[in-house]
Parts: sequence; C-alpha cells; structure tokens
Amino acid sequence: MATTDELAVRTEDLGKTYGDTPAVVGLDLAVPRGVTFGFLGPNGAGKTTTINMLCTLLRPTAGRAFVAGHDVVAEPHAVRERLGLVFQETTLDMDLTAQEALRFHAELFGVPWRQSRRTVAALLELVGLTECRSRPVREFSGGMRRRLEIARGLLTAPQVLFLDEPTTGLDPQTRTVIWEHLHRLRQERGITLFLTTHHLEEAEHCDLLAIMDNGQVEVEGTPAELKAEVAGDTVLLRTRDDVAAARVVGERFGIEASSGPEGVRLSVADGAAFVPKFCAEAGIPVVSATVTPPSLDDVFLHHTGRTIRAERSGPLTVEDVGRRR
Repeated sequence: MATTDELAVRTEDLGKTYGDTPAVVGLDLAVPRGVTFGFLGPNGAGKTTTINMLCTLLRPTAGRAFVAGHDVVAEPHAVRERLGLVFQETTLDMDLTAQEALRFHAELFGVPWRQSRRTVAALLELVGLTECRSRPVREFSGGMRRRLEIARGLLTAPQVLFLDEPTTGLDPQTRTVIWEHLHRLRQERGITLFLTTHHLEEAEHCDLLAIMDNGQVEVEGTPAELKAEVAGDTVLLRTRDDVAAARVVGERFGIEASSGPEGVRLSVADGAAFVPKFCAEAGIPVVSATVTPPSLDDVFLHHTGRTIRAERSGPLTVEDVGRRR
C-alpha cells in the first residue's frame, strides 16, 4: 500500500456533519500522484464539501486528510502552498484584464514581480489566452473565463489542482477545449488533477473515478473497471408484440426482460450476438433493435438505484440537505 508521501491525496474515515445531518461519511481515499481523479455524483452528494475540507476551507468533524503528504488540519499552510483551486462559481474580477487578474493573484501569494511576469506569460500561453491578455475579463466567454481561472490555479506551481465542476454551464464544444488544456497541462507539469463532476462525458477523462452519493463513496476504480462490473449490454427491442416478446425472452432464453412504451429492455453479455438469435428463434417480428454497451450512468444506476442523468442540475436546497442520510 502506498504511503502518505507517495499519494497526492489520502483520507482516513473523513467526515463532515452539520448539526445532526451528515454531509460526508467515512471517506477513505488513496489518490496516486500524477493522475486525474474524479468524483462523479449528483449535486448534493458531498463532492464540494469534500473538496473544501481537502483545501482547508472547511474543518472536518471526523477522520483525517492529507494533501501532498501534509495534514489538512495540523499543517494547513503547508497544504495551501501545494495546491491550486478552481471554484465551481467564477471568482474573477470582471474589471481586470486577464494579465492583471493573474498578476494580482501572484502578488497576493507573494510571487516576486520578475518571476510573476514570466509565469503569467507562460500560463496565458498554456491556456491559449495570450492574444487576449489585455482584454477585460467581462468581455470573455464562459470558456475563456474558465481557462483563465485554471491558469490562476496554476500560478503557485501546485502539486495538486482541485477543480470543482470545472465545466459547469459550458457547451459541449467548450468543454472539449477545456479538457484539451487540462490534459496538456498534466502532461507538461506532471500535476495531479482532482475534480468533481456530474457530467458522465467528463468522468470518462479520469484515470480513477469514485462514484459518490449521499455523502459516501459507493464504488471506486477506473472507468473501464466500473463499467465492466455492470452485467452486459443493454438491448432494446421494438417488436410487433412487446409483451409477448418479453415473455419469450424469459421463457426461451432465461433472461429477465421488461416491456414498456419504448419497447422490450433486457441486459445480456453479448447484445450483438443475442439480437439475431432472437430474430431467428422467437417467432415475433422485430421492428428495430438497439444494443448499448455499459455506461457510467449504468454504473451509477447499479450502485444507487437511479440514473445520474435523471438528477437535476440546480442548486442544493434545504429540502435536499434534509433528505441526506
């Protein structure tokens, strides 16, 4: 097992409770250095609370946590010196130019002037904003502002960069651009990326993934490992008689199936092989057939009993907190 010094992030039974309401419960993590690690879960799952504890913005009520080998409670200053943070909501000053925003941040963290000039120029180049360095932030698109915030998070050369919902509110094309920059900076700088997300497509970018719900990690592994745990492909058949087709699937093939408005749905190890076999042996005309390999949404459904796509993306309410365990 890796030691604390070999890990970018480690937690031991980490927890946070508000009054009688637990927000994070018994969290055990071991995140290697240099990987992209993601928390996948709906809003209100405890992801942001966890990030705030790891970044020393929130004091845990149980357990311990280490970032870059340092205890977040006993050594908060050492932790802060080794991390960068991109908040879920933008915190940029809209009246500053991109260059001014980065230089101001560098000054706050005591970066020497000459060093900050070189660093700011390099970071603007890294995130593709060099030509826009003299434009005020208020003129930037959402994607440009996000890239500037990522550059700001890198100013102090962190060992771990925390990103809380890094592409929330951005269109798919802009998300792709953001991830191109994130992959490049990890390759060039060898830092650890630790992010939260409720976007399934974004979670696919992670080397390691933890599915979080109701303040607890339900399962952890690589995206491929997690999808492999789900039993087979999903097959959706539309036939001339869906009720009869579902019955035949159960009686003849020994596979549980359900019929509904969308057709007959079942799960099977090799969907591509099952469909022609059903067409040849069932004696029921098939109108259409769709075979879908396991997805992270299927993994989430398997472990939580609901799909993450069904979760709304609005802000957490008091009622939501009350429903947590």
